Amino acid sequence: MSTPSDDLPPPMQEPVGVPPVVAPAHEPVLAELAREFLRERRAERRWRVVFRLFWLLLAGALVYSLWMQGRHVAPSTTPHTALVEVRGEIAADTEASAELLLAALKDAFKDDGAQAVVLRINSPGGSPVQAGIVYDEINRLKKQYDKPVYAVVEEMCASGAYYIAAAADEIYVDKASVVGSIGVLMDGFGFTGLMDKLGVERRLLTAGENKGMLDPFSPVSPKQRAYAQAMLDQIHAQFIAVVREGRGKRLKETSETFSGLFWNGEQAVAMGLADHFGNLDYVAREVVKAEDVIDYTPRDNVAERLAKRFGAAMGAGAVKALREVPALR
Repeated sequence: MSTPSDDLPPPMQEPVGVPPVVAPAHEPVLAELAREFLRERRAERRWRVVFRLFWLLLAGALVYSLWMQGRHVAPSTTPHTALVEVRGEIAADTEASAELLLAALKDAFKDDGAQAVVLRINSPGGSPVQAGIVYDEINRLKKQYDKPVYAVVEEMCASGAYYIAAAADEIYVDKASVVGSIGVLMDGFGFTGLMDKLGVERRLLTAGENKGMLDPFSPVSPKQRAYAQAMLDQIHAQFIAVVREGRGKRLKETSETFSGLFWNGEQAVAMGLADHFGNLDYVAREVVKAEDVIDYTPRDNVAERLAKRFGAAMGAGAVKALREVPALR
């Protein structure tokens, strides 16, 4: 009979002359480095996903804001005062262009909830053509919709801006507002004297004796000067007729009224160029009797403004130097 110890296999014997197998001491360090590397890669991937989502959301918000900026106000049946802003230079490629202002005016007049339309003006003037288009459209819309129009002047309502304001039923100003400048100008430069001193010869070829009229590098002939002056006088007469039509018997006309001078708001009221003192809130609350104000002014979104400025910048400087255009300023 054998004992339990007799059934156990004999202990393993190390081969004679062979060293024992021992794990390298640096293996735990390499394993830890590999795990750390994998953790960093996972963290990088997570942050990349987070940043991509962030930029995607930011781009989406930007696109939405650009889209909203270009939208017109949805019609509202709630009684309110309709606001249209006239800001900055009145010209074809600005926020005070006839195209944008007409779109705003049409929306404001068509809205059944609009009790009146208020033009809030802060502009030094600009193109007589653009101002004339807006003036005519205001008068047309007033007859079509039978709604009053009020002009509220902030800092400035001069020249072409006053041309537009003359279409309003009443004009409200601040005591320190600048009002008037009912005149027309055509400005430019003449370099003939400088060219003579520098020995520069102007070589201008035209088909048509007046094609090079008002060229800044050529002398102005008396005939061409008289022609340009007659044109300015005619535009000025159109401006005067508009002011007289719009202001009527309220206008206290003097020899200085249409001279191109401008006055502060207090003087403008005394001269009949404006009616009362007041701001937008006052007019909405006390005159229109509709305190809620809705802005109908359409504005170019950021992308459109950048595109326009980039395109205009390509040749605006050279064109402005070589061409002289009448302006109400």
